[in-house]
Amino acid sequence: MFPCVWPGYAGIMENVGRSDSVRAASRAWLSRREASSLAASLVPAPVPAQPSPSRLPDALVVIDALGRKCPIPIIMLAEQIRDVPIGTVIAVLADDPAAYSDIPAWCQMKSHDLAFREDYQSGWAFGITRNY
Repeated sequence: MFPCVWPGYAGIMENVGRSDSVRAASRAWLSRREASSLAASLVPAPVPAQPSPSRLPDALVVIDALGRKCPIPIIMLAEQIRDVPIGTVIAVLADDPAAYSDIPAWCQMKSHDLAFREDYQSGWAFGITRNY
């Protein structure tokens, strides 16, 4: 037998008899994936309440990273922070749960200050003060 490379493949192979081919197992796995993605598409997505940039105090630049998974908000922040003057605040809007801890950790690692963190219904707004 060859090693398994698909997630969930072992469970499908248990349900498929030994006489069935790998192709049948592949079809079963794909049909299960399609069914779950179809079910997810039938549920309407909630409309996120996005914060308005006017509510963000003292931010010179606002990076909208809503809907993006980490590390994309960190990468966007690292690219934009070079363009603001030293001592100014740059804001990042993010809704990925990893961003809640990743952005403050990135600030500490890069010696920038976390000026504020505001909670919103759909995520957070982080303010980062550029120190160098």
